[in-house]
Amino acid sequence: MIYGISLVFLSIVAVPSLILAKKPNAKELLEKIEPYQGWIGLVFCIWGIWGIISAILNLGWLTTAPIWWITFLAGSIVEAGLGFMLGYGMINKLLLSKNAGAKEKAEKIRARIAPKQGKLGLLGIAVGIWMIIASFMFI
Repeated sequence: MIYGISLVFLSIVAVPSLILAKKPNAKELLEKIEPYQGWIGLVFCIWGIWGIISAILNLGWLTTAPIWWITFLAGSIVEAGLGFMLGYGMINKLLLSKNAGAKEKAEKIRARIAPKQGKLGLLGIAVGIWMIIASFMFI
């Protein structure tokens, strides 16, 4: 359930324009979070990558709980992607600044994901809500 809640939170931070269209007073809250956006993204990117690794290590769930395994993997992929987008500046500063090859690859990945950030955020909200519901149903 914590993965679902965190994914919904991350998606809301990643797609502020959708939230502002519905609730204009949410701008103040989003402005408070903005200075920490890089760190939030970095943490969620690492957490998403760990989720992907955990899903691969737990391939046995495919025989006992295939829907939960697919949900967990999808949520982790979306979380890693959104975390990468939000934390790109911090990731670039802390991890990629000394390696030109890795920096170039990261820039290519970012260029491919950036136009899809809004759709990825909506997918993150949907998958996060499903993860919360599925955690009650399957676990």
